[in-house]
Amino acid sequence: MAQVQISQTLDTPQITTNPNGYDYDLVIVGGGIVGLTLASSLKDSGLNVLLIEARVESAAVMKGQAYAVHIGAALIYEGIGVWKKILPNIETYRRVRLSDADYSGVVEFSTSDINKDDLGYVAEHQALLYPLQEFVKECSNVTVLCPAEVVETKYLADAAVTTIKVADETKTIRSKLVVAADGSRSRIRQAAGITTRGWKYWQSCIVAFVKPEKSHNQTAYEKFQKSGPFAILPLPGNRCRIVWTAPHSEAKALCAMNDEEFLAELQARYGDHMGKLELLGERFVFQVQLMQSDKYVKNRLALVGDAAHNCHPVGGQGLNLGIRDVAALAQVIQEAHSKGQDIGNIKILKQYERWRQLENLAILGFTDILDRVFSNNFLPIVILRRLGLLAMKYIPIVKVLSLKLMIGLLGRTPKLAQR
Repeated sequence: MAQVQISQTLDTPQITTNPNGYDYDLVIVGGGIVGLTLASSLKDSGLNVLLIEARVESAAVMKGQAYAVHIGAALIYEGIGVWKKILPNIETYRRVRLSDADYSGVVEFSTSDINKDDLGYVAEHQALLYPLQEFVKECSNVTVLCPAEVVETKYLADAAVTTIKVADETKTIRSKLVVAADGSRSRIRQAAGITTRGWKYWQSCIVAFVKPEKSHNQTAYEKFQKSGPFAILPLPGNRCRIVWTAPHSEAKALCAMNDEEFLAELQARYGDHMGKLELLGERFVFQVQLMQSDKYVKNRLALVGDAAHNCHPVGGQGLNLGIRDVAALAQVIQEAHSKGQDIGNIKILKQYERWRQLENLAILGFTDILDRVFSNNFLPIVILRRLGLLAMKYIPIVKVLSLKLMIGLLGRTPKLAQR
């Protein structure tokens, strides 16, 4: 898939002569998957949108990042109209196998549990990024500025005034709303003085691509060990993405091994159900953290995606939460705009915060408990979690609710995902 380079410039250095006028209704800071998804979702909104991205090539592309894309997120992309561009380059999974170390009570989820054709998908970063970039180019109401840097944003009673640097030129943009989609270290969030709560885990994640000897059969695996979760995600071309959670020192030691040593350790954790493994490309390690912003909104400002929250990668929830943030925010501001209301007013933005902050907190708590309960050898907890697995395996309502929670089908459904 060829990379799409987006680089547009503003025609004029903007401050309108009307002191109450706006250069754009909405400025999105961050042109990654979440920022592009928001811009795409506003295609027919009647809002004039500016998307600002600082880097042409993201770190996620360079590291070959991949994500689980849940049914809930896929429905949102279908509602936007971009899913048909994404689907040919990603892998579908129709089964999920959940296991606890050497315990025989494996839980298998399948499409028949929820009467769906698929349970979810796995996409490499560029398989989402490039179709979204192409789609945004078709949005006549969206201007993309890349590379460009936000120097400063001032939040006034009636407008957000954003100073940006493009090459050696500085421009000032007046908008009704700024949306921070600039990641977990969001400069926009920090500059606005929004505090966060959370912690770094005692674990790091090793991520790598492998090619097994046998077919992955469109099955995703979540294997729990006392050191942490181990996920196997199927990809096109019979490749798999592994996400291996381990204590920091163990993760560093594993990454320091040569390929032969690493594959031997990996095979022991992976199992032999797919035969021998071939390591593809480099492996990377990153620390795991949980973070929740105390506020998702201020007057003229909203946070989405990793700028608002981070969670443990167990269950592949992170990107999916960001996509649902975007669908919720797009719905709130479009409904306000259609009624002639001010989309940057705090009363409007609070609707988005009430919708998403509590739902995200529930998922953050779920992933945290899941990691702590399963990364544990304390006998009472081992007994408790295995009773939980038995409940999921043999009690249909528990199984269905657990699966719906994992794939984004619980909680309030945005209009984009309704059909």
